[in-house]
Amino acid sequence: MERTMTVEERIRRAEEIYERRQKNNGLITETESKKSEKKDIKLLKKIIIQLIVCISIYLIIYTIQQNKYNFSEDFINKVNEIISYDIDLKKVYEDTKNYIMGILQKEEQKNENKENETEIENQNENGIGGAEENSEEQTNEAEVMNLSQEEQDVINIKNTASFIKPIEGTISSSYGFRETATGSVPKNHTGTDIAAQTGTKIKSATDGEVVLVSEQGDYGKHIKIQIGEVSIIYAHCNAMYVNQGDKVTQGQEIAEVGSTGNSTGPHLHFEIRIEERTVDPQKILEL
Repeated sequence: MERTMTVEERIRRAEEIYERRQKNNGLITETESKKSEKKDIKLLKKIIIQLIVCISIYLIIYTIQQNKYNFSEDFINKVNEIISYDIDLKKVYEDTKNYIMGILQKEEQKNENKENETEIENQNENGIGGAEENSEEQTNEAEVMNLSQEEQDVINIKNTASFIKPIEGTISSSYGFRETATGSVPKNHTGTDIAAQTGTKIKSATDGEVVLVSEQGDYGKHIKIQIGEVSIIYAHCNAMYVNQGDKVTQGQEIAEVGSTGNSTGPHLHFEIRIEERTVDPQKILEL
């Protein structure tokens, strides 16, 4: 009987697939870049060879027509007669060029075939593109497709930004459903509450842009910071150090712990969203 994977294992497996794809994309890009450089060099060689062929044909014809010291008059007359009646110089040039270029293209094709064979061998040796690797990745992708929306959101958030703890403290209320002592406190908790003394400095958990600074509603004094599709809310603050439109860096002090709004004591309500869907912060970082 197969072992059922835990949520953490499924998320970790999905992250491994993402990292592997990033590495493979890097290798593919590097290979394509090398191929492009080789093609540029080959094109330059072709141009040089064409120039040499053109100059050689021109010099031969010019020498035959003009240099009477090296050839007898009878020979020159014969050559001029042939040139005048039987030979289309443009056609001679094109035929000669095509013949030489045909030989070069055959050699080129042989070299490309050898390079492709070598590249495939190297990829197989490194475990890239092999049948076993593809089979394993397809299996892992099928597992990823079975992830819940929240599990997918956790992966996307981790791939969007790195996180640090906003404060040191004790978790007084976790994410999700909770039993409440008063009717004013919502039972469906959309973030994690971290208890700390009033005035404790709150640090920005990520880089980002301050898109909201407000004192309205149940959150009291709160800040919303955006990075891509991910937003982080710091609520129930005592004081706020940033303004809407500010750019913040990870670790920057942005506010103080307080108990404003619908709060039963000093703490930080730390909330993470992606496309306005809330996610358990404890699945993003250890609080």
